[in-house]
Amino acid sequence: MNANTFLTRRQMLQRAGGGLGLLGLASLMREEKLLAAPAADPLAPRAPHFPARAKSVIWIFTNGGPSQVDTWDYKPELAKRDGKELEGFDKFTGFFSNAVGGLMKSPFEFRQHGQCGKHVSEIFPFLAQHVDKMAFIHSGHTESNNHSPALFMMNCGVPRMGFPCVGSWATYGLGSESRNLPAFVVMSDPRGRGLPKGSAANWGAGFLPSVYQGTYFRPQGEPIDNLVRAKEMSVAQQRAQLDLLGELNQSHYAQHPFESDLAARIESFELAYRMQSAAPEALALDREPEHIRRLYGLDSEHCAHFAAQCLTARRLVERGVRCVQIYSGGMENQLSWDGHNDIVGNHGGFARETDQPVAGLLADLAARGLLDETLVIWGGEFGRLPLAQKAAKPGRDHNPHAFTYWLAGGGVKGGVSYGASDELGHKAVENKVHVNDLHATILHLMGMDHERLTYRLSGRDFRLTDVAGHVVRDILA
Repeated sequence: MNANTFLTRRQMLQRAGGGLGLLGLASLMREEKLLAAPAADPLAPRAPHFPARAKSVIWIFTNGGPSQVDTWDYKPELAKRDGKELEGFDKFTGFFSNAVGGLMKSPFEFRQHGQCGKHVSEIFPFLAQHVDKMAFIHSGHTESNNHSPALFMMNCGVPRMGFPCVGSWATYGLGSESRNLPAFVVMSDPRGRGLPKGSAANWGAGFLPSVYQGTYFRPQGEPIDNLVRAKEMSVAQQRAQLDLLGELNQSHYAQHPFESDLAARIESFELAYRMQSAAPEALALDREPEHIRRLYGLDSEHCAHFAAQCLTARRLVERGVRCVQIYSGGMENQLSWDGHNDIVGNHGGFARETDQPVAGLLADLAARGLLDETLVIWGGEFGRLPLAQKAAKPGRDHNPHAFTYWLAGGGVKGGVSYGASDELGHKAVENKVHVNDLHATILHLMGMDHERLTYRLSGRDFRLTDVAGHVVRDILA
């Protein structure tokens, strides 16, 4: 069959009188190579702008906004001034202006670890063993104190929906190394806590072709619909069905060669077919040896759910998946790292769920020689205030002025700390790192110049970092 086999009724009427002339024109256009070519594969691997250090990314997104002063940013001065008022504080910095209390020391003990001597909160006994692999950014800051805009900012580079996320930009720029699995996979909190605020817009492709959006794996039940072929259909029947569908789609695409979503749709059917054999194998965690399952914590009830996602992430990047994002925490408040109340119970609980699995991921990647080419990222949408939020069990309110991120592997220098917040952890003051800078650094490690990775829309070249962003070179190996 060729692209002209299938005609609409309107096309049949148009060609009934002038068919010979159209055939002659088509012959001439074919000779001059002016006919639209079949849709190219939008996920075909593409060369980076320069040699990449990281072939893939695993982003542990601690949804809700973890407190930097209770996790990685040790502040002994905060302990000394516990209970005192913070002079000149803007009570509208956080979200609850009527619940602002005095300065509050961390309820967790900090101890030094590794050759770098990094102070780490007691809530991370497993991750503390890997600080020499990590580069800490202690001077992060963002633009919103509200979850949804801050999530969009951290994921998409602007504090509003409708823009492509980091994973979409990465796959748009580099394509996919895997022919049988999605280029970009997202997993949400698996304990029925819901999606992060903003839901799928956090991993959407925005104005990029839809083929670059994240593929969402459900946390319970079948991760993706139709992974198993219908029992009444044979392999040959399904292949014939897809071939017919492909002919129809190619015919339509030849008439609308500038509609990029058509190419994405054509590729999506073929990818779905290939995934029926590849995805079940990639998700078969029972094929892992027992010592690996224990390393991640699959044998521990309190963290088995997150351990399964971290182990799945390793299996996916091992098979060529470009980006994996895992959300710890769901919709809001105590269902996420949003510790407005009871910072001890909130952060202690979520740390207990994620500490061993993420540490296991780092150890496993390193043992397999994959950490050098896999960038692991840990962090949320903003930080938290060093003051108490008044409650029966005190917590902390949102803080867009200071947060901590760490990166490991994939070309990152281990055992270093970059930038600093003030002595209380209130505001970033030294070598400040904006979200655009973080994104520029991630793209750089993947071999892309954030200023060259653009998409033209409505006469303007858009990019992940908008009109800002500088690579944080001091954390690069």
